[in-house]
Amino acid sequence: MATEAVQALLERCDHVHLDLYDMAEHQEGGEAELMVPYLTKDLSLQMGESLQTAYNALRVCEGQLAQLRTETDATLDRSADWQHLRDALQGYVEETQGVMQCRLLSVGSSELCVELRPRSCGSSGQLEPLSLTVTWSPDDHFHLQVYQGTAGLLEVSMKGCLSHLSAALLEVMQCYTSQGEMLAEIQALHSRFAIDWRPGQRLLVFLKTASIVCNLGVEEGYPSRGTATLISVRRDGELVDNAVLQPPQKTPSLTEWLEFLSSSPYV
Repeated sequence: MATEAVQALLERCDHVHLDLYDMAEHQEGGEAELMVPYLTKDLSLQMGESLQTAYNALRVCEGQLAQLRTETDATLDRSADWQHLRDALQGYVEETQGVMQCRLLSVGSSELCVELRPRSCGSSGQLEPLSLTVTWSPDDHFHLQVYQGTAGLLEVSMKGCLSHLSAALLEVMQCYTSQGEMLAEIQALHSRFAIDWRPGQRLLVFLKTASIVCNLGVEEGYPSRGTATLISVRRDGELVDNAVLQPPQKTPSLTEWLEFLSSSPYV
């Protein structure tokens, strides 16, 4: 038994077996060495593809960033232009305050609303504010719109270069104040009677009752150079003889006419 064990040990130590054992280990190591470069030329391809993808994404981001910068610059330029126009308009409005009271109601990106009130209307009293809007365009032009409202002024629309806006505002106010006495009287009558002033026709419509309507004409230059006259009276749509309808005054004013008509039993 011991002899067989020794014999087996010697065989294991035989140089032939040792050479075979070393060769197997060497063969396995060689295969590993061959696999290393293959796995490395593969990792490089994957890394290259990842880098290319990242580079392409970076180029896209750079393009988008450049576009956003361009759009931002353009927006800032437009904003600066609008700011310049608004500042200029506010300056023009302030220039008119030497001859009138002016209140800025609102300012938008391309529009402002203004309320004008004359400082003095002589003996006619204080006129109601006159509302208007001014819109402007980037090419330094404006559009001014006057709304009649209860002021009694004919609606006005004016256009021109922005540098002429101050003159346009003064022209509107001069037109308003030139009719100051008449308009102040009409505005005061609004609080006492049911009336409708039609400046284009220079006609005052007085609704005494739901069925009685009186029409009065107002001449140019009233009240200093023109007169107010009764044109017609209608009851239930039918004309009423107005030959006997005359106030005691020789040249009655609008106020005297309405006071007379409102109390007359013939109307």
